[in-house]
Amino acid sequence: MDEIVKAAMLKWPNVPNCYGWLALDARGDWYLRDAPTQAAGPFPQIKGSLIEHEKFKAFIHRNYLADERGAWFFQNGPQRVYLQLELAPLVLGVRRLSDSEPDPHGNGFEVQAHTGQDVGAVQSCWLDEHGRLYLLTEAGLGVVRSMDMATAADAVAEGVWGEPQEIAFAEMPARFGFVREPAPV
Repeated sequence: MDEIVKAAMLKWPNVPNCYGWLALDARGDWYLRDAPTQAAGPFPQIKGSLIEHEKFKAFIHRNYLADERGAWFFQNGPQRVYLQLELAPLVLGVRRLSDSEPDPHGNGFEVQAHTGQDVGAVQSCWLDEHGRLYLLTEAGLGVVRSMDMATAADAVAEGVWGEPQEIAFAEMPARFGFVREPAPV
């Protein structure tokens, strides 16, 4: 978390949390959802405004966390902005490493979150009824980006992450401890 964010939290400790104004889609893109957008319909049917400003996205990435309920938020200064998740808290990119690159996990593949974070070792892989591939990593559960599915399929075929286990999409939040649409408690 940024030092400026920590300082703001100390200066203004009682700022109310914000819900419904930020969302993460299946590609790892962030969307702002103002009041008219929220009134127009649920996420992801009505997405909102794509956040394209690179420095703002980097700020969100550095301050993206989960609370004790498994509800993910962006700590924006003193305010927690809880977000809606289209699929999972992390969106994962998968890349085959070249022979000359360091291979910290010894399997020939790199898995990285949409935040740029190395997610550590993959502990298991899961397939939902829609054919989407999820990886349970040291950093949490993430869905593999559609653009990286060919590379991920190679890793699955090579047995890098074990045999994919089937799971219904609706069961994932409870199974892996995250909240897709947080609400005030």
